Amino acid sequence: MSADRAARLRRLPAVDQVLREVGDRPETVAVPRPRLTALVRNVLDAERRRVLSGDAEPPDSAAVVERVLEQIGRQGAFSLRPVINATGVVLHTNLGRAPLSALALERMTSVAEGYSNLELDLASKERGSRYAHVEELLRRLTGAEDALVVNNNAAAVLLALETLAHGKEVVVSRGELIEIGGEFRIPDIMLRSGAVLREVGTTNRTHLKDYEGALGPDTGLLLKVHTSNYRVVGFTADVPSRELVALGHDRGLPVMEDLGSGCLIDLRRWGFPYEPTVQEVVAAGVDLVSFSGDKLLGGPQAGIVVGRRELVGRLKKNPWNRALRIDKLTLAALEATLYAYDAGRALETVPTLQLLTEPLVAVRRRAQRLLARLGPDLKRRLSAEVIEDRGQVGGGALPTVELPTAAVALGASAAAARGLDEALRRGNPPAIGRLSDDRLVLDCRTVLPAQVNALAAAIAAAAAATPG
Repeated sequence: MSADRAARLRRLPAVDQVLREVGDRPETVAVPRPRLTALVRNVLDAERRRVLSGDAEPPDSAAVVERVLEQIGRQGAFSLRPVINATGVVLHTNLGRAPLSALALERMTSVAEGYSNLELDLASKERGSRYAHVEELLRRLTGAEDALVVNNNAAAVLLALETLAHGKEVVVSRGELIEIGGEFRIPDIMLRSGAVLREVGTTNRTHLKDYEGALGPDTGLLLKVHTSNYRVVGFTADVPSRELVALGHDRGLPVMEDLGSGCLIDLRRWGFPYEPTVQEVVAAGVDLVSFSGDKLLGGPQAGIVVGRRELVGRLKKNPWNRALRIDKLTLAALEATLYAYDAGRALETVPTLQLLTEPLVAVRRRAQRLLARLGPDLKRRLSAEVIEDRGQVGGGALPTVELPTAAVALGASAAAARGLDEALRRGNPPAIGRLSDDRLVLDCRTVLPAQVNALAAAIAAAAAATPG
């Protein structure tokens, strides 16, 4: 290292000096001291690398303080933060999937702020079951004999396979050996459960005779998996649930169907393609049906299993069930979500269903309201305009569906659009859009009505922080 660079490094302020100066600022009150120290060290390390890499002059302590405060303002006191979803993907896995209803939030708060009867039978004062809070609702809504809830649908499938087919063969169509986000693969889950995969048919066509030919003394379960995140089209064939049930019951074998997203409402009246409801699959005689709580159902992350009482009872007794069980907050949110369906108010109160079924004219009005909030000067500078576009359901649900939507497009050039995108992601609250055709598109189907003013303010702040 040259003597000149060494001298410049020595002019960098010390960690303690910056901490003393930054500690007196109101912006740092909510930041724990260890985190503040780490932020100061990170900023100084970055400045040290900048000096070493060239002829840059070291900043004084005031400049370092401002950079620390900038990071605090960008990150906030907590890492997990609310964001504005302007991607047009309703069930965005990276953004937390289904937003919860007002009732679900109210019930979570009510249960969390004190004690609850999570596992206490209030009538007998004896230990009860946490599942009792949602079992009756699930039985009534689906028509199943019994129900169990674990922490996600992958866990539900794992628990069912380990319980019913450990060391035995599970027969499944080759076209249903799916992989979903996070590297969840049916063959891998089967391997971990101790079950033996017996795949039948081909990628695009599987017939009842394929299942029949695979059955033997080592068969433990027939598994049907809904291809919720892709579609095979063209020359295709699969076996309907009722036919698979008839075969399984004739041979004394249980039949399970993994619905993936799962839904309790037929969405065809809103222009969606046919998607089997949980009630239909249960009515077809399938012994166990599993589905997610945080996708089309619109509730918290959970894996729900409904079906025959004897089989669900075996799942409940499996020691793995304790490792996979849900907590009181999930139960509170799920009970509130199911309550909305039971009361016939899900379409009015469950945000996921509201976002999916909202008419295009209403989404367009929200986009026009956002555009109007920007004001004429900012609109001209950003070349802002309302456009019509296509959104997605997301969350591995209804993969072929494109949702008609309206959006506000920003940026007079590709560079400007990228700069705005980065600035919005660094904002408070962060806003996430999508880059398309050299513009930043803010899709208003997934921007909640109460977020329009905040998004307009975030755009103005991002524009102020973006050159040009």
